[in-house]
Amino acid sequence: MIGIIGGSGLDNPDILRDARDVEVTTPFGKPSAPLHRGTIAGRDVILLARHGREHTIPPTYVNYRANISALKDAGCECVIATTACGSLRQEIGRGDLIILDQFIDFTRLRHVSFHETFPPHEPVHTGMAEPFDAALRSRLIKACEGLGVVHHKVGTVVTIEGARFSTRAESNMFRMWGADVINMSVAPECILANEAGIPYAAVAMSTDYDCWKTDEPPVSWDDIIEVFRGNVEKVTSVLTETIASMD
Repeated sequence: MIGIIGGSGLDNPDILRDARDVEVTTPFGKPSAPLHRGTIAGRDVILLARHGREHTIPPTYVNYRANISALKDAGCECVIATTACGSLRQEIGRGDLIILDQFIDFTRLRHVSFHETFPPHEPVHTGMAEPFDAALRSRLIKACEGLGVVHHKVGTVVTIEGARFSTRAESNMFRMWGADVINMSVAPECILANEAGIPYAAVAMSTDYDCWKTDEPPVSWDDIIEVFRGNVEKVTSVLTETIASMD
């Protein structure tokens, strides 16, 4: 079973065949939406809309623990996430895909672990040096190459709390830190997947230049949606090709 977490504009349930909804709950509450089970390229897949089917859940209030827990309990052996992002680099253009390999967690209000207490003398500290699964990333890159999609093989994403966008000072600070793109959702989602032992990879689509570029207007939600609508087929094609390549 393969899990797909769909972000802004990339949670269309129509990409699955023979699909049905499954209502579930977890020890951490209900996930963002019913699990949409079906097939892609003959493989069993679960699609989960990160922000809910109607995009009603702000980034800070997504129940990331319930989402990852629900996918694990459903038998997902890996998770591929999609996300919108802002570019912090001139060379990462609008509509480009980025196969993320590192993150910086700049959130402050989210649950970043399943563990609220440790068993006696058994603390749980999850390694996070390489947070995105190398094998999944390789498959995503090969899919991009095979489809001729403009992509970047590596990229560091900084995740901010949201729902507001960055100030220009923050945007420039993130650039100095070495971040390549910015979003509001990869952390703690990636952290929790690693803690749960589920291989996780994410493909990000650049929709804007945040606000560090002074020669154009700062990002707006309308800009993000407009770019997504013009490029969403690229991401779904990459997902389909990637899943088709899995044994």
